Amino acid sequence: MLKKIGIIGAGFVGQAWAKLFIQTGYQVMLCNSRDKNTLFSVASSLGCEIGSQEETIDFSDIILVAIPFINYQQLPTDLLSNKIVLDTMNYYPDRDGHMEQLDSYQTTTSELVAQHLCKSKIVKVFNAILARDILKDAKPYDKTNRRALPIAGNDDLAKQTVYELINQVGFDYIDIGNLSESWRFERAKPAYCVPLNLEQLQQALSKADRKLELPHNSWKS
Repeated sequence: MLKKIGIIGAGFVGQAWAKLFIQTGYQVMLCNSRDKNTLFSVASSLGCEIGSQEETIDFSDIILVAIPFINYQQLPTDLLSNKIVLDTMNYYPDRDGHMEQLDSYQTTTSELVAQHLCKSKIVKVFNAILARDILKDAKPYDKTNRRALPIAGNDDLAKQTVYELINQVGFDYIDIGNLSESWRFERAKPAYCVPLNLEQLQQALSKADRKLELPHNSWKS
């Protein structure tokens, strides 16, 4: 079992995962784009460590990225070499600006991340759940009718590691295959940010249409 998780991004999503990982027995280091001392009160509240981006990557067995998608090219390719990187990012054109490759369905968000972090093992996971639901829906000690989360990645060994992590923190999962299929649980798809068990998630993933989006913010209702 991996014990050290680094989180790049200290917003609501990053903090929620940090708290859950800590509650489940992992050591966590958190960083943001500013000086690490700006996270002092957050670290005291969560019980995690804080560091610079370089310190956080060096500390970690596995890295979770929880930053706005528009900033993915700022992630350090060399420092993240050979690391398992959990991509929780989502493309929001209103925030990130329009990207032709995504708008024309030429690729997926995680494939773009994998092109940039070409020396890392990218796993798309933990993006299809709202920050407010992360702690609420996790059932680490009860495996009955758990919420299921989708996962995708090109490296089978890396995914095996992430399966264990997902199970440890209290969720079931469905592996839909390579990163090229991760569009099935991107923003505005039926499986995006909706609490579903295994059977329901499978149905939602199968209903996904590449060119059809649900109404904006319908997943927050």
